[in-house]
Amino acid sequence: MIEGKKCSSVILKTRKIGKWVDVNTDEIFKGKKVILFSLPGAFTPTCSEKQLPGFEKNYDKLLSLGVNEVYCISVNDGFVMNAWADQQKLTKVKVLPDGNADFTRSMGMLIDKKHLGFGPRSWRYCAIINDGVVEKWWQEEGMNNEGSDPDPYEQTTPENCIKYLSK
Repeated sequence: MIEGKKCSSVILKTRKIGKWVDVNTDEIFKGKKVILFSLPGAFTPTCSEKQLPGFEKNYDKLLSLGVNEVYCISVNDGFVMNAWADQQKLTKVKVLPDGNADFTRSMGMLIDKKHLGFGPRSWRYCAIINDGVVEKWWQEEGMNNEGSDPDPYEQTTPENCIKYLSK
């Protein structure tokens, strides 16, 4: 059970205004309640058409329920994540590149997507992290390295976060 787990301290290599900026996950989570959702890849269909836009659309509602910030993390580099955020016209959800998969690996969510030519990626999950500790966890069924899944998107929705936070 991942609920109750303290998140690892990992440095994420981000790009801001043309410069490399190290972002420590401890700083992102410390003293805050955040939603962190992960997905297999920027620019991919389910991620671009459903998951990321859903969290962007529900951002204000999530904050009204006591969340301080909403982050999307993926095993992609900072250039890709920034280009995707621009393409998606994000103004609210923050993107986090996990190019080396250090955070994803520490959460036990690193999978192999070689069958698609992607290499190592994240399984789709969503967490409410309260002061660095996983309070609530959702992940999609069928986690595997063989590609024997239909890329499910049922558990890791903003609606499930809203339902949980509304209790």
